[in-house]
This record gives sequence, C-alpha cells and structure tokens, in this order.
Amino acid sequence: MKIIGKDKQESNSVTSQKTLLNEFVEEHDDLIVYDTYIDDGFTGTDFNRPSFQRLLEDMRNGNINCVIVKDLSRLGRNYIEVGNYIEQVFPLFNIRFIAINDFVDSFKNPASTNTILVPFKNLINDEYCRDTSIKIRTSLNGKKKKGEFIGAFSSYGYIKDPKNKHKLIIDESVANIIRNIFDWNVNEGLGKIAICHRLNDLGILNPTGHKKLELGQNYNNYGIQDNTYTWTPSTVRNILCNEVYIGNTVQGKRKTKSYKVHKVEQVPKEEWVRVENTHEAIIDKEIFEKAQELSRKDTKVSQKTKELSIWAGFLKCADCKRAMNKKSSTNKSGSKYEYYICSTYRKKSNNLCTKHTIKVENLEKAVLKAINFHIDLLIDTEELVKQINESAYQDIKNENIENMIIAKQNEISKISNFKRTLYEDWKNEDITREEYLQYKQKYEYDIERLKQNIEILKNEKAKYESQNLNNNEWIEKFKEQKGITELSRDIMMELIDCIYVKENGDIKIKFKFEDEFKRYLEYIENNKVALEKQAVNL
Repeated sequence: MKIIGKDKQESNSVTSQKTLLNEFVEEHDDLIVYDTYIDDGFTGTDFNRPSFQRLLEDMRNGNINCVIVKDLSRLGRNYIEVGNYIEQVFPLFNIRFIAINDFVDSFKNPASTNTILVPFKNLINDEYCRDTSIKIRTSLNGKKKKGEFIGAFSSYGYIKDPKNKHKLIIDESVANIIRNIFDWNVNEGLGKIAICHRLNDLGILNPTGHKKLELGQNYNNYGIQDNTYTWTPSTVRNILCNEVYIGNTVQGKRKTKSYKVHKVEQVPKEEWVRVENTHEAIIDKEIFEKAQELSRKDTKVSQKTKELSIWAGFLKCADCKRAMNKKSSTNKSGSKYEYYICSTYRKKSNNLCTKHTIKVENLEKAVLKAINFHIDLLIDTEELVKQINESAYQDIKNENIENMIIAKQNEISKISNFKRTLYEDWKNEDITREEYLQYKQKYEYDIERLKQNIEILKNEKAKYESQNLNNNEWIEKFKEQKGITELSRDIMMELIDCIYVKENGDIKIKFKFEDEFKRYLEYIENNKVALEKQAVNL
C-alpha cells in the first residue's frame, strides 16, 4: 500500500490526500496500509524524489503489492514516465495500481489502465507542468534582470529584508568577519588556508553553521553532511570572489536542462545575470579588485608561515612565460641564500627552457631601482603634459576652433534667412519660378556643406579635449611611493603587473597603467609645437 501527497495548495494538500486515501482503504477490506510515501516540495516531473525511490525499493523487496494515489498527477507529471510505470514497471513487480479520482484500478478493472483516458490525462498533467515551468522561469528571469534576489538562502553576511524578500540587507552579526577575511587576504597577505586556520582557531562558525545554528534556517549545503561547521579553503575562496559583497547581485550561474530533466548544469560566466548596486556593500570595490588580482595570480603561501611571499604571482620566465620557483642554496662560505629558477627547467626538462636564475637579494635591488626610475620618469612626463595644457598655444588653438564653429553657424543663419524670403519673392513675382528653384537648391546645398564643416570642427575640438590629459590619479599612486627603500607586497600590488626574468638575470617589469602612460607620451608627441613655443617664450 502506498500513499503520495505532494501539492501545497489546499485542494491537493498532504493532509487532504491522506484523509481521502485512508477513507478509501477503510472502505476496502482487501487493503492494508504498509507505509505512506510523501514527497512534499518536490516537482512531479522528478522521479528521483526521495520517497518515490523508497517506494521502488519496497516494491523490489516485495514489501508492497499495491500503490494508491489520489489521481494520476500525484504519481507524476511526466506523461512518458508515468505511462512507463503504469504499463511496464508496476506489472513487472505485480503491483496493483489505483488512482481514486480517475477511476483507475489495474486489478479490479485492468482495462482502466489501457484506455485512451489514462495517457490523455497524463499528457494534460505533463502539459500543465510544462506551462507552469515556463511561467515560473519567465517570472524569475524578469526578477533577475531587475536585480531582485530570488534565492532560497542569502549569501553569508546578508539576510533577506523582512519587508521585501527579494532585497538583501547586511547581517551585522557576521559582517565584520567578511571584512576581516578580505583584510587578511589583501593587507596581511594571508592565503586561503591561513585564513581558514585563523577562523577555526577563533572558533567562528562557518556559513552553514551560522545559518543553521544562529539564524535557525533549515539550510542544506548541497547535501554535504558536516556537523563540525568548520571553515575550509573553498569556503574562503567563494567569499573572496563573490560580488555580492560590493553590492552586486549575480544570479543565473546554474540551470536545469528542462522541466523534465532536472540535471543541474553550469552556465558560462558571460551569460550570468549581473546587476550592480542592488544593496549595501560590505567591502570597498578597490579592496575587492585587489583580492581578485591575488586570486588570478594563483599564488601559493609559505608552508611555514602560511603567508604570501612578496614575489608570489609576480615572477615569470621571460622566455617560456611560466612561473618562477623559489629555492634555497648555500654559497662557498656556507651562507644560505634564496633564489628563483624557471619552473619549466626545474620541473619538466632542461631541453624546454634554461635556468633564468636570480637571487632574491639581487631581485629586490633591481626592482627598487626600476620603480624609483619609473616614478621619476612619470613625474617628468606629468610636468611636460602640464606645460602643454597651460600653454597659450593650446588655448588659442581651442579658441580658434570655437570661433570657426560660431562663424559657420552664423553663416547658416544668414543663408536660412535668405531661403525664407525666396518664396515671398516668387509669389510677388520678383523672381521667376526657375530662379526660385535654382536659389533654393543652392541655399540648401550651402547649408548642408556648412553643417558638415561644423561637424568636422566639433570632432576636432572633442579630440583636442580628450587629449587634454588632466586625470592623473594613476600617477599619484606612483608618486606616493617616491624614494622608497624597501619593498612590500602592498607596493607590488599597487604598481606592478608582472616581472619577467631573463636568462642573464636581468629583469623586465610590466608596470600597471602602461596604456595610460603611452597616452601621455603620444599626447606629448602630438603637441610638440606647444612645447617649442613655450620654450621660446621662456
């Protein structure tokens, strides 16, 4: 004997179904209740639902020989699967099948399972499920695009607004933990494992533990059973890369294939639904971007200190472009020293690349020298740009363009006035019709030509203004480090993108903001005349 109750609507509630089925059993002496199988909250197209699988197991073990449901839709809403169970599976295990409201009984009325009514109703149930699925998906997609949160559980650090379940508000009880995680990673240089150890040493519950024990939520982390509620590196990694902490809502990362096939698949990142500034941020965007940059560098922490090396993620072989590995050795005097060597040479084959070794001591000196030289160069470049922007030549050039535009606009107004009087001149017979058409065509041509000239001048003015470089915030980042005598990971993260080590031990540094620096150089090259005139005046 089997009872399935599923829908949450009152007409098909679990309670009403159980009442109906129990009354049916009481009225039939040949039926005895063995168990009740309830899959509340699961879709009818999913035949992997837990209690249904338990039912199949009892069938295989011979514990039951009859299955009773309220109607065919309670068995399932996939007409192919439902038909397969009714016509193939149940007969194979000698199971009597009863659908009360559909008057189906495979034992007392075998023909009732073979009529066209059964597959027709199954098809209707299937279509109902398909239509409902489409409507739900459409509604949810609309909410996603508007930045409304549609998840069952909010990310760690946030809770749903009691007044609006589609809006997130900060969970102040753990917000500082989020801030600490980013601070430890970006400012202290701790890796994910080190952060994980620190959180566990402090006795802080992981996100699952917080939701279940402190918020009282019925949360299940993808079926993972872990009652220790300890932090793992993957949990820390997920927090460090989650845009929710800078106020963005990103949804649609996973999807099911269809309303029938419930296998979850990953969605390409470019197809995620991302809406910015949907709620209050916990982390500053600049801090978040630094954390992403650290993650992209795929850095490893020291096994002893659990902290990131200053050079981790920055050093690459200039030839094979692979990462450099840190090693230690002893010189002839017995002193230990550290050096970096090409990982391809060390791990794969000395036929694929060469050593490209460089001592850490020499590396630090070379990088310090290069940074200070680059800063001095930027300061000189900034001064040249400033001279160009302040030169009278530039002001005259811009003023001339503006005057030319005004002159041509005045000319258009003048010609337009002539054009307006043409019609009256023709009506007054001051000019002939042929003269009217001839003048009209000429005026229209002149106006169009002047408009094109104005557009060219406006484009030239816009180009000039775009080249007039005044935004030098990126230079300030370098100037703040002028005269540094010691390197830190913060300085490296702020100024350097990558360091390439050549075979002879020389280095080539790829600084950040190189595109902006090239624009400065092009600007200076394009405005040599202004500099020359400035020099003459001096």
